[in-house]
Amino acid sequence: MKGFRFSAVEAAIKKPGRLDLALIFSDLPAKVAAVYTTNKVQAAPVLLSRERSANGSCRALLVNSGNANACTGELGMQDALECGRRTAEALGLADEELLIASTGVIGQQLPMDRFRKGIQPLVDGLDRGTLEDVASAIMTTDTFAKIERREGEAGGTPYRIWGIAKGAGMIQPNMATMLSFLVTDAAVDGAFLKSAFAEAVDGSYNAITVDGDTSTNDTALVIANGAAGNPEIKGGTPEGDAFLALLHDLLLSLAKLIVKDGEGATKFVEIRVKGAADNADAKTAALAVANSLLVKTAFFGQDANWGRIIAAVGYSGARVEQERVEIKFDDVVMASNGIFAGGDAEAAGTLVLQQKEFMVTIDLMLGKGEAAVYTSDLSYDYVRINADYRT
Repeated sequence: MKGFRFSAVEAAIKKPGRLDLALIFSDLPAKVAAVYTTNKVQAAPVLLSRERSANGSCRALLVNSGNANACTGELGMQDALECGRRTAEALGLADEELLIASTGVIGQQLPMDRFRKGIQPLVDGLDRGTLEDVASAIMTTDTFAKIERREGEAGGTPYRIWGIAKGAGMIQPNMATMLSFLVTDAAVDGAFLKSAFAEAVDGSYNAITVDGDTSTNDTALVIANGAAGNPEIKGGTPEGDAFLALLHDLLLSLAKLIVKDGEGATKFVEIRVKGAADNADAKTAALAVANSLLVKTAFFGQDANWGRIIAAVGYSGARVEQERVEIKFDDVVMASNGIFAGGDAEAAGTLVLQQKEFMVTIDLMLGKGEAAVYTSDLSYDYVRINADYRT
């Protein structure tokens, strides 16, 4: 990627034996667009980066796993500021040019001695590191690193968009524990970058759920440094439309990887609601189904219990007329006009649920509203992983 460098080191922030402190650096002044958690309890790095990214520019991102630096009071904010200050000084930047993100255990102070020792080696490693190193360093309960790459063209000049994400539990972003960072060497108008990124996030990260929990640390951002040398991409143009499509496609792929890596997950399920009164109602109904513990455990048990699905739709708050509702597992109609389709449907639906991936379609027959939400099942392992997360 033109104009970007990467680095990651083992700082033993939570425990030794893995990369856990990473740096993304732009050789050129860059534009940034970011979205953050809507949780009213927010980590120090979220508060700091939200303020700094508001001006639409940055040069570097410092990120750690193993400690969220959330609910750590004034000391936590001072520690975040010190980490940023030391890193910016080593890079020759102003403090405000560097953003910070963290993920890990909530309520514990940062082990600052380990940060202080790790920052200079981190900066020194910028010429040797890779995006894969950073993707590995931000993992917590993830079982694999999540990386996607796309290529585009503007004014005959090629450009690239690279993205990484982490997240497996505490996932229902509302902008899970979720971090995502994108870099592009495209030259992009700042206002368009902001609007395009927000739109792409809404159709991807805001359309997934593993357990219905919104983290204190959710951060997603894109840094664009223009190193490709293309004519600046603006909104309302074919080049802008193409950039937005690439951005959405990349983010949706990362979002799906997060769900597929959901803690203890054995199933990847698309919940699609159509025929709703409007799109908002459709998403409300889809999220209710996707977050229902009874629905998710039925998916895990391969139990074609469509009654749990229609019940979730009914309490979702969306407009529903029971006698109109149709529910399908892939192409198998489980209920029509709100009534069970019979024993043959039960048998066929059970076969669908035995697959690793499938779709549940709910047609409310009330209008043109549509929405898709991506979710996982709920297994014994989810409880095991989260019962001893801090140990």
